[in-house]
Amino acid sequence: MPGFHFRSCVLVFLSVATLVFVRGAQSQSTDQVHVGPRNSEEAALGGVMAPVEDERSPGHMKPLRVDVDLVLVPVTVIDTMNRPVMGLDKQNFRLSEDNEPQQIQHFTTEDSPISVGLLLDLSKSMANKFVTERAAVEEFFKNANPQDDYFVITFSDQPRVLTSATQSIDEIQQKLALDNPDGQTALLDAIYLAITKMRSARYQRRALLIVSDGGDNHSRYGLKDIKSLLEEANVEVYAIGIFDSMLFRSFEEFMGKHWLSEITDVTGGRTVAAGDLGKVPEIAAAVSREMRNEYLLGYRPRNVVRDGKWRKIKVEVTPPAGAGRVQAHYKKGYLAAAE
Repeated sequence: MPGFHFRSCVLVFLSVATLVFVRGAQSQSTDQVHVGPRNSEEAALGGVMAPVEDERSPGHMKPLRVDVDLVLVPVTVIDTMNRPVMGLDKQNFRLSEDNEPQQIQHFTTEDSPISVGLLLDLSKSMANKFVTERAAVEEFFKNANPQDDYFVITFSDQPRVLTSATQSIDEIQQKLALDNPDGQTALLDAIYLAITKMRSARYQRRALLIVSDGGDNHSRYGLKDIKSLLEEANVEVYAIGIFDSMLFRSFEEFMGKHWLSEITDVTGGRTVAAGDLGKVPEIAAAVSREMRNEYLLGYRPRNVVRDGKWRKIKVEVTPPAGAGRVQAHYKKGYLAAAE
């Protein structure tokens, strides 16, 4: 029966094709980096993100090094009131790599211009915090260096570049005032876009400040991918978590605090959770001052093997007598050079 045989073959083919499709879909992780780029027309409209994977991808950025021998470690030190602690000397620091003490051969204090990216959450959950967010932006720039190189990225369903350093702070605020918080939260995609833009930053000192109230629920990139990206990028990331209270109202808010801390800690920055909206502008001003006032420690590793492995860094700070407790924030390691 030829007709029956033909129909049977068709059914078998469709069954196999369906099985392959289902298995293929199950094997696709939402955390994969290699997603297809959007078309060039979309990329040209308003700075909408259009990730492209090539040999210049930020995932291949070199870690912070002056040459193959000298490792530089930026360190910010804060007191119990979250204020930057300046005036420390070389002898106040101890540094080790993979638990082996290292000799600090380079020591400077940094208060110079930096390249800064602001990542502002404009998702729907920010509707009642939008005025606070704009006030935070204003205070952040009040405490900035006029020579800073900066850009602003807003994100909801997708990130877009709002402005660059060619525009004044007033123009940035005017553009923000025209926005209406809505949609979901593509935080991780916004970080990817910001790291990509940092490839053309003016200064070697680079930092991001994220202002958001919750986790990610709309990105094509995953947390693991972004953390790997940041481990190799020469960018410090800070975050201000804006919450109505410390009792998180949603799963996204709870995970947002956790995710932001994971992201900032791997870069040597930190996350400040604000339960009081009235404190947010003050926090933004403090973070602005903190990221511009840091110590730079340099050493030549005792381990000279070029194996391309991760080297763990530890920095300890002993403040002068009577100075009180302090806390150091720094990048926790780097990838050694490979042969």
